[in-house]
Amino acid sequence: MNIFKLTTVSTAFLLLLCSNVNAQFYNLSTPGTSLVIEAPQNGEAKLIYYGTKLSENELNEIKSSGFNSFSAYPVYGMNCQSETALAVKHYDGNMSLQMEVINVEKTSNEDYVQTTLTLKDKIYPLYVNINYKAYNKVDMIETWSEITNKEKGTVTLNQFSSGYMPIRRGNVWLSSLYGSWANEGRLCQEELTPGMKIIKNKDGVRNSHTAHAEVMFSLDGKPQENNGRTIGAALCYGGNYKLRIDTDDSEYHHFFAGINEENSAYNLKKNETFITPVLALTYSEEGLSGASRNFHKWGREYKLANGNKERKILLNSWEGVYFDINQQGMEQMINDISSMGGELFVMDDGWFGNKYKRNTDNSSLGDWTVDKKKLPEGIEGLIKASKKNNIDFGIWIEPEMTNTKSELYEKHPEWIIKSPKREATTGRGGTQLVLDMGNPEVQDFVYDIVDKLMTENPEIDYIKWDANMGIINHGSNYLTNDNQSHLYIEYHRGFEKVCQRIRNKYPELTIQACASGGGRANYGYLPYFDEFWVSDNTDALQRIYMQWGTSYFFPAIAMASHISAAPNHQTFRTIPLKYRIDVAMSGRLGMEIQPKNMTQEEKDLCCKAINEYKTIRPVVQFGDIYRLKSPYDKEGVASLMYVSPDKDKAVFYWWKTETFVNQHLPVITMRGLNPEKKYTVKELNRIDNEPLVFEGKTFTGKFLMSKGLEIPYTHKVDYHKLNDYASRVLYLEEVK
Repeated sequence: MNIFKLTTVSTAFLLLLCSNVNAQFYNLSTPGTSLVIEAPQNGEAKLIYYGTKLSENELNEIKSSGFNSFSAYPVYGMNCQSETALAVKHYDGNMSLQMEVINVEKTSNEDYVQTTLTLKDKIYPLYVNINYKAYNKVDMIETWSEITNKEKGTVTLNQFSSGYMPIRRGNVWLSSLYGSWANEGRLCQEELTPGMKIIKNKDGVRNSHTAHAEVMFSLDGKPQENNGRTIGAALCYGGNYKLRIDTDDSEYHHFFAGINEENSAYNLKKNETFITPVLALTYSEEGLSGASRNFHKWGREYKLANGNKERKILLNSWEGVYFDINQQGMEQMINDISSMGGELFVMDDGWFGNKYKRNTDNSSLGDWTVDKKKLPEGIEGLIKASKKNNIDFGIWIEPEMTNTKSELYEKHPEWIIKSPKREATTGRGGTQLVLDMGNPEVQDFVYDIVDKLMTENPEIDYIKWDANMGIINHGSNYLTNDNQSHLYIEYHRGFEKVCQRIRNKYPELTIQACASGGGRANYGYLPYFDEFWVSDNTDALQRIYMQWGTSYFFPAIAMASHISAAPNHQTFRTIPLKYRIDVAMSGRLGMEIQPKNMTQEEKDLCCKAINEYKTIRPVVQFGDIYRLKSPYDKEGVASLMYVSPDKDKAVFYWWKTETFVNQHLPVITMRGLNPEKKYTVKELNRIDNEPLVFEGKTFTGKFLMSKGLEIPYTHKVDYHKLNDYASRVLYLEEVK
């Protein structure tokens, strides 16, 4: 039993299995995988198999295969040495559990089949529903639990994971993401060894700066991009999480994922149900990229807000002017992005404040009133200017936050998260504070920020929703004294309630999840957001590494990637514009720059790139990813490509990551093409004085995937334009 999955079988076969007096098996499936569960009446629910899809005959062979089975949801108290998914203290103080199956129910629609196992403690009226949702069109299964208290009093939940998966030992490698502010989404790959591996978040508000709640397991040794059995797992939750991998003295690694229980014991009242977040699971025999393609298809179709709608090319004002917002400057940027072919302008921080003006990061959050000295015609004036230039308008807000220097804080100091009986510790700018989203009054306030903006300015097309501080004070003025440990959980319950209200009223509004950069790259957020800001670091070279890791789980359509200035504002590295463009075009293309500081030649190159991106946008934003050469391999080059679902178009990216004299780079062979089809090659964003030798030439998919193309290490440009960077974007179209 290496893996873990869901499939549907015929009713007759289910009845045949159910007639077995010793066991009751359920084969839950997606198009290419199976998860087999044993659920005997009044017995223990067990995981039997997860992997490639099983035929009915193969399912019958499982019991004689020699593989072990494990509890589908391990509980604490009768096997105390082992890691568990659920640990409680009953109303009478007893801390043990013994769960048995009392019912199995199946529901379905055109998108999925959901199987629910209902478990009950053998003595106490404590119930757990283990849910498995198997998708019919993509190889993805979601699992989560629902814990219901029917006891005489309150039950304390001390551990409450969403799901568990045993993985057979044998040179298993883990791929995970780590980092920090301006260095998010870095890839870590390591062999699993004895002991406990923990990946966790305790920020409270943002959960993907320093680690990610998504992992991949490579079952055949060191991870490969396009070969090998791979399990992917993603906890879909915006709050604190904990992933545990326990490699004990058995033959298995034991993987648990769920809400981080540290300082979050939950008091479950009589008749209350606690629902854990979804743990999404996938399996592929086409390596890491195969698992990524499953995540991307599922994400676009079922998780990401408006995942089937092309994203617009925008200019954001932040790195162009920072807080120096004024009407003339905004209209100039609107005109510039329009002239280059852009489709949207977004005004960032610095546009608001009445008593306290938002000129730096230390004031005014919560006072969402237009500063009329900066914008005498208000937001409506900028919308008018945008319409005149045939583009849309967007705006920045940070609604979950306030400053001590604000009218909101003066009016409602009780709305902040603060330790009882203690002075508040402040964050960004020395004054920033987090509002208590568990408080319904705060929820109404945050909702009203968006609703008022949209009601007064219904033509706003885009909102950049930021969150620049985590919870550093533990305490709620709203929660009762005996429920202070609910703080982190109630924050995200309140946050979700607000997001649901906004989406119900404004389903087509594009909203970006920004959180000091890439702090909210998680599928728990994305049902309410159309995209996320990958990082505040816009340096093109470092973005290759960050976007590479992020692409393991998230599609290009959700990854905002902007062309910025040189020297870069974070690394101070000077990278040529061509390279910056080629990196930005591998995600959702945008600009983060002051156009008036650009030369006409630079504007022309951006104009050309924007127009060419419009051609490839459907392939990049809806195509299948194939990562070809990792920058983490340190071979001097990184390369990936996107292929359209019909395999009639593809976009190939090649970036040189270092330069040496007498350098030898590997030839990159392509993936995902139809070997029988012929493709014409066109270079995009060309700056060379003469075309590449294969420009306009035609090659079979078989040739491109077996031999590849010889990419020049440098650009043939005038001497004064030479530099140590080289990059290529190739567009492949099928010859009809």
